[in-house]
Amino acid sequence: MTDDRPHLAVIGAGPAGLAATVAAAAHGVRVTLIDSAPRAGGQFYRRPAAELDARRPQALHHQWRTWERLADSLAHHVAAGRVTHMTDHHVWLVERGLKGTPGAAGPVGFTVHALLGPAQETSAEVGADAVLLATGGYEKVLPFPGWTVPGVLTAGGAQAMLKGSLAVSGRTAVVAGTGPLLLPVATGLAAAGVEVAALVESTDPRAFLRRTRALAAQPGKIAEGAQYAARLLRHRVTLLTRHTVVEAHGDDRLEAVTVAALDADGRARPGTERRIACDTLAVGHGMLPHTDLAETLGCRLDGTGVHVDDEQRTDVPGVWAAGETTGIGGAALSLAEGHIAGRSAAARLNGAEPDRSSWAPAARSRGRLREFSAALDTVYAPPAHWTDLVTDDTVVCRCEEVTAGAIREAVDGLGAGDVRTVKLLTRAGMGWCQGRMCGPAVAGLTGCALTPSRRPFARPVPLGVLARAGETRDAEETEDD
Repeated sequence: MTDDRPHLAVIGAGPAGLAATVAAAAHGVRVTLIDSAPRAGGQFYRRPAAELDARRPQALHHQWRTWERLADSLAHHVAAGRVTHMTDHHVWLVERGLKGTPGAAGPVGFTVHALLGPAQETSAEVGADAVLLATGGYEKVLPFPGWTVPGVLTAGGAQAMLKGSLAVSGRTAVVAGTGPLLLPVATGLAAAGVEVAALVESTDPRAFLRRTRALAAQPGKIAEGAQYAARLLRHRVTLLTRHTVVEAHGDDRLEAVTVAALDADGRARPGTERRIACDTLAVGHGMLPHTDLAETLGCRLDGTGVHVDDEQRTDVPGVWAAGETTGIGGAALSLAEGHIAGRSAAARLNGAEPDRSSWAPAARSRGRLREFSAALDTVYAPPAHWTDLVTDDTVVCRCEEVTAGAIREAVDGLGAGDVRTVKLLTRAGMGWCQGRMCGPAVAGLTGCALTPSRRPFARPVPLGVLARAGETRDAEETEDD
């Protein structure tokens, strides 16, 4: 039987995507939830594989009850036929104004193209009337001498290992960088039996005193921070504020890191260096929104991510966005935005004006959390002069093995004036990640703005997939003629 209910494709099954899916499905919309992971939850609700038989997975999380409610609601809607959950689907393009998969009932607003499974050598297409982007964010990576030594990983990577496989990369760790993510990473590693030799935070704690109004509006966040501080004390973790990692040491394996104090201008103070023995360094400098799919659709971006209105609509008709893709703000903000986006999309697809009063509590929460996140952004910033620590022989683009010296030469010697020209001259950003990892570092080293890349596809696609898609398109056009 043909299902004539409006069809919404939600891309991403993290907090925002789950909240949006549940909200839309509960209000008369057929939803296809498309996600690259084998299970729902995203990075925030990542859980150990079932084969590990973890007895208390909730010990690695907070907001576990929220996850259980979302998971139960998703399962209920899937069982009722209101939601189709497509796992291991890696979306590489969303097209407007095209037909859906063979057998779809006439033209649809969008076609979502995805690569299947770990191999990603075959493709699938999903036709939908509207699309909701909940693609999350990724870590900002800033290089320093020795950052490619085995044993150095991102803070989020260390947390993902612990949550997903109950594994750690060593016995003694240093957690460094800046941002609220460092706290759960350090306490999680310590609880797992790792000796956390130091938590190295570049921020000055006194900076929070200038943001008391935004902080006071979120007493739950303050209490959460106090709990992390108590755990650090319990595990006797040394806290070094206004410090940064200046070098990682080791050949085949990390052996130690050197940290130094920062002055008021964000420069490493000579004579303050100290060496800390460790076999793991988990380092992070904040997050960036995933905007690739939004860019290919032509959505407007602002300084924080995808631009949305009070309904979480982008400026492209039929496209909503929620969660970290609209700006980094944490799981609670993602849940609020996802709930609003799902309700708005359901109403609009059913031809009705949304009842904003139905999401008023979520809207109030969204406003407070956005203000709180903006305050944190001004506090948790990388040291202003981090590039001074990057030596010319430091590899910046790992995919293409481009050094900082080559990047500086492109600007100073060859006259490059933007990141794109540096990329053309050095190949920095031309590798597998397409500049997602090295882009902020290249921009920082050159003093250029990090601008949208305007990629035609959101991820690398095998030529065979493109060829088959072209053949299908030609056959459909011939049939139409």
